[in-house]
Amino acid sequence: MIYSSQRKRNSPPGGFFHLEEEKTKTRVEGYGHGDHIKLKDEYGNVWLGSAVRAEDNSIEYRFRDGRGNSLSGVSSDAVVTLRDGRGNIWKGFVD
Repeated sequence: MIYSSQRKRNSPPGGFFHLEEEKTKTRVEGYGHGDHIKLKDEYGNVWLGSAVRAEDNSIEYRFRDGRGNSLSGVSSDAVVTLRDGRGNIWKGFVD
């Protein structure tokens, strides 16, 4: 019998993002993997960010825009929940 080691592909977390702020229904969409994620909202603001896989297999996200605003949060499976500096909650998913 021949034995071979199986390699797990550890691709960086990411994909195509669809997020919406709960109160104002502002939408943010974008694409990226790992340290290179770029999102754009309805008003033309660009959010740059990164995604890091945690030990419990959840993914931690951090984003910043040109004005110094930030979004951060986690996802489990495909559901993403982020919070901005003002306490607003952004929810969405990753394809």
